[in-house]
Amino acid sequence: MYNRKVFFLVGVVLLLFSFSCGPKARKQEAVLDTPGHHVSNGNKMLKMGKIDDALMEFNLAKELDPKFAPAHVGIGIVYCLKKDFKNGLKNMKKAESYAKGDDQEFSVNIGYMRLYTMGNEKMHKKWLKKVEAYHKKAVKIAPDLPDSYYYLGLGYKMSHRYNDAKQQYSKVLDIGKGFIEEANNEFAIIQQIERAMPGTKVQKIALLEKITRGDVCALFIEELKVDELFRNRTPKQFDTSYKDPEKVFKTGEYVKVEDVNDIEDHVLKSDIKAFIELGIKGLETHADHTFQPYKYLTRAEFAMLIQDILIKITGDTKLAVKFFGHEPVFPDLRSDQYFYNAAMVCTSRGIMKAKDLGTGEFDPMGTISGAQALISIRELKIQLEKY
Repeated sequence: MYNRKVFFLVGVVLLLFSFSCGPKARKQEAVLDTPGHHVSNGNKMLKMGKIDDALMEFNLAKELDPKFAPAHVGIGIVYCLKKDFKNGLKNMKKAESYAKGDDQEFSVNIGYMRLYTMGNEKMHKKWLKKVEAYHKKAVKIAPDLPDSYYYLGLGYKMSHRYNDAKQQYSKVLDIGKGFIEEANNEFAIIQQIERAMPGTKVQKIALLEKITRGDVCALFIEELKVDELFRNRTPKQFDTSYKDPEKVFKTGEYVKVEDVNDIEDHVLKSDIKAFIELGIKGLETHADHTFQPYKYLTRAEFAMLIQDILIKITGDTKLAVKFFGHEPVFPDLRSDQYFYNAAMVCTSRGIMKAKDLGTGEFDPMGTISGAQALISIRELKIQLEKY
């Protein structure tokens, strides 16, 4: 009996100790310094692509209330956006354990849907089943909110189930309580993907909202067969001039330039190397022998490389200066910019379009999606068939 009492007292002490050692909430410093306000700000930052600012807001919410579930949901999403899915899942589980009431439970279910859609196979082999399961939970709580339908649509899109995705986006539009612009944008992306009809090798690239320099190499090699085009239609040149061996040894004048040093571990290494060897303007290597394969491709770069391919295959060198001296037709371009002529060549031929049809902006420093790149490449391919 005595031993039982001792164990009971020890247990109580340990329990009290664990509570005292838990995270302490900081004091509120302003009227709007509340967990809910910071989470709201964090979600706004996420929509704007300001991931670090969003994380700061979610952490401020957590400091005020360490067990505020929506703060942990936000932190989990930020980790996933940073490709740290382990910590993303860890924070989502915390959010699940802290969730109180329907609103917070709904937030957690949506958080899980986003997490598994972003991580897909890296998170779970049957990741889409997970997304569908959390969708059902969310719908039970709030069947008239668009969030769960929108994110289920994203899951179906990532699984190439485009008709199912469009059905979910239609539900979002029918509900009409949010995500309307996002659903319309996703409809447009799916239409672009269906128009492009990509093969299985580039399906994943077609789904990307913005593609990298490495991605575009793979697209041009796979879809346009640009390496074969150049091999068959441009004469191979050989340098047979005399090279003084002593001069080569002493000065290094003819020493071969080092290979690109940042693509060795890239999964698309062979495509990137093949593309680099073609020497296409707009996507060259840098002075420090880097290619920067993970850097997002700009629309200006894309226009430049399409123009150079057209010139090299058609032999029409006048294309490079065709629009010099012309008045700009895009409000955000100047005729003296190095990529202006390329932008005009691509848009005048229907290979590219203005980024914003409403304002007519070309957005040269903006990114290009996988679907948009595929459509442009297919159009370029059609135009090159007669050469």
